[in-house]
Amino acid sequence: MATADISHISFGLIKHANAPSKSKKLFLTDIVWRNVIIFVILHWISAYACIYLWKERRPEVYFFGQLFGTTVGMGVTAGAHRLWSHRAYKARFPMRVVLMILQTIAFQNCIYEWCRDHRTHHKFSDTDADPHNSKRGFFFSHIGWLMLRKHPDVKEKGKQIDLSDLETDPVVMFQKKYYLIMMPLLAFAFPTVLAHYIFGMNYWYSFVTVGVLRYVMSLHYTWMINSVAHTFGNRPFDEKVSATDSLTTSIIACGEGWHNYHHVFPWDYKAAELGGFSTNFTCWLIDQCAKIGQAYDLKTASAEIVKRRVQRTGDGSHPDIKQKKEDSEKHTMVWGWEDKDMTESDKKLATRL
Repeated sequence: MATADISHISFGLIKHANAPSKSKKLFLTDIVWRNVIIFVILHWISAYACIYLWKERRPEVYFFGQLFGTTVGMGVTAGAHRLWSHRAYKARFPMRVVLMILQTIAFQNCIYEWCRDHRTHHKFSDTDADPHNSKRGFFFSHIGWLMLRKHPDVKEKGKQIDLSDLETDPVVMFQKKYYLIMMPLLAFAFPTVLAHYIFGMNYWYSFVTVGVLRYVMSLHYTWMINSVAHTFGNRPFDEKVSATDSLTTSIIACGEGWHNYHHVFPWDYKAAELGGFSTNFTCWLIDQCAKIGQAYDLKTASAEIVKRRVQRTGDGSHPDIKQKKEDSEKHTMVWGWEDKDMTESDKKLATRL
């Protein structure tokens, strides 16, 4: 894959000066104490697991957990996110089944509900209808949104999101129907037994390390996109969108950190200008699947459409910028390829592989 100039990309260590202001509208909602207690317990067990790994000098168990977490995370990044939420590419039945299983192990809700919330986030980003509205603060967008009842606008606007494509996918609906049976077996029982037989640990220590610690760390990697990637970094494609581009976040989250680009072109299977193994592992994986015929109809923004958008609405940090209007126009946000508000001109300028 062709290399690109990354001199304009922030490493995510400095907060952007033009970050959207905090929402002036305060919404008070009920705390979901069940979720709060669950998160406290999960983090307590994770701390206990870290102490055990440190005392017993078991770095191989930690790194195995990270490798396992990255692998199953492809079910979220390549599956629930780029395939099912944004329709950025298509996948054959075997690939969809594998991604569904990996996404179940990752345990971030079933694909149907994950996509519903994510499409709502893109369509109504940084409003009260956004499930993890970044204008309500860093903590809220990271984990707090899961500790509070949803804002009424989230439910109301969420009903407007078209999910008919998911409802006709037998893989998605099978998982939705049997999720409460599949999830505990795949997300916790399977990694516990696997770690027990590989490393010879008893089931308890296998559960708290490769089961719980791995799970909690993978959650924070995902939540970083909602919080860090809406706060720190550059906005080279649209300065009025809170999402940012950050090399650091992208490496940690397997290519999901090019978030300003992604919010502007959510239908691009790369979710970035860049592909490649190191900075966008998810894109690399999809490319490999395309080579063996499992992934097809890969959609990506052409250089022309990217350059036009950079010049119209970017913050000036992109190397291709020549001139920028003082008051850049506001664009209608879309959740992905099949959104009814996506313009025909954008579709014509897109590249389909």
